[in-house]
Amino acid sequence: MAISLFNFTQLAPYFISFLLFLILLEQISYLRKKRFVPGPSLVIPFVGNAISLVGNPTKFWEVQSDFAKSSNTGFSANYIIGKFILFIRDSELSHKVFANVRPDAFHLVGHPFGKKLFGEHNLIYMMGQEHKDLRRRIAPNFTPRALSTYTELQQIIIVKHLQMWVKLSSENAPNSIPLRVIARDMNLETSQAVFVGPYLGLEARERFKQDYFYFNVGVMKLPFDYPGTAFRNARLAVDRLVKTLGTCTGHSKERMERGEEPSCLIDYWMQDTLREIAETKAAGKPPPPYSSDTEIGGYLFDFLFAAQDASTSSLLWAVTLLDSHPDILSKVREEVAGIWTPESDALITADQLREMKYTQAVAREVVRYRPPATLVPHIAGEDFPLTDSYTIPKGCIVFPSAFDSSFQGFTEPDRFDPDRFSEERLEDQIFKRNFLAFGAGPHQCLGQRYALNHLVLFIALFVSLIDFKRHRTDGCDEIVYVPTICPKDDCKVYLKRRCTRYPSFPQIGSLL
Repeated sequence: MAISLFNFTQLAPYFISFLLFLILLEQISYLRKKRFVPGPSLVIPFVGNAISLVGNPTKFWEVQSDFAKSSNTGFSANYIIGKFILFIRDSELSHKVFANVRPDAFHLVGHPFGKKLFGEHNLIYMMGQEHKDLRRRIAPNFTPRALSTYTELQQIIIVKHLQMWVKLSSENAPNSIPLRVIARDMNLETSQAVFVGPYLGLEARERFKQDYFYFNVGVMKLPFDYPGTAFRNARLAVDRLVKTLGTCTGHSKERMERGEEPSCLIDYWMQDTLREIAETKAAGKPPPPYSSDTEIGGYLFDFLFAAQDASTSSLLWAVTLLDSHPDILSKVREEVAGIWTPESDALITADQLREMKYTQAVAREVVRYRPPATLVPHIAGEDFPLTDSYTIPKGCIVFPSAFDSSFQGFTEPDRFDPDRFSEERLEDQIFKRNFLAFGAGPHQCLGQRYALNHLVLFIALFVSLIDFKRHRTDGCDEIVYVPTICPKDDCKVYLKRRCTRYPSFPQIGSLL
């Protein structure tokens, strides 16, 4: 024992010296990559600023933005768990990243630890011809005919949940109710109905909901992949979700082979996929790529992740911003009432949706003012010259900020002003390069029309069917990351029925 203690005492100075040497090397490496870029001069050994990022992501990214504003570079640096990161505030520099997703430039990751969570073959990790081919196969899912089918499904689910919200608010009176979790549940059911429609039974829907909850929690945790950790639970949940969606794909193929009409997104997808499978089979070739049930189940999960939390974020901010701008709320109600009424028991048609110009402008302004996915992480595959004076080092995680871009160029960008998207002002065209909420370049969001339709439908139905008031407290509208952004108080509201009765849509009951 004495000998062991003696050996440790002798070795301790060497161990401490070696540790200090590693810390010194780490600091030198960080400063060499950082060069003149604004950002912290020193970082905590090994973990960097991971604690502040996880503990208060809102504050962390605000500080990075302030660093970028403090100089003329348009970007700033930091260090997270052994990774050098670069935050990009300038819109044009962000476009350079979005436009250069390729093996020798940037690899879109969507999440700093995304490959561990989503798997290696996720849609967002594809590039080049492989990515183009898959997007071509997905495009028929968002034709006007397909979108019209989805709006039918969206409306009946929105109305169903709005009734539940009003009932919940009444039961909780005089207290307010937070919308975030129940809005997410509504969007999850909407996504299930739109993506896989009749192929997901009630029991499977409950399991699906639980697994998505595990996934959502794990997205915000550090990647400690050990039994019992939130990250491991999330990763296993993703595997189960993909398997479930793959099973739905198989059922859709069987139904489309019988020549039945498409009733959801996977049906439109399988119509074209089955045609391609038949053509390759007739030519004596193997099945086309991206056509197996498991592969398509994985891509459906990509859609679910992209649509679910981003949509929830936008709905919450729409309620928040309409409450704080009663003049805009009044205009929306007036426009919708002149086009559609709940007493008609008719769906809002695609033509009526297009007539709601002001409501569409409100939806676009919500997305500009509070872009759900504020940051879009990429990894530099090689050294990349971002500017004449700075080259991004290989392996750096780059964060183009859609949020910061939204407040550049536009007239009075800090003001919530839907009229900027009117046909008179056309700021969506004039400042198009600053509107990055749906990304840009080869990975620009395929479903942006669907996402905007969902937001417009929600706004139209919500303001027509419900009277609402925010329960405002100090700091309630501050931004928090969950992982997309939402109001700090989860959007607490008081709700009551506005219309004489809720609409019923019996004509689409067979679609659900």
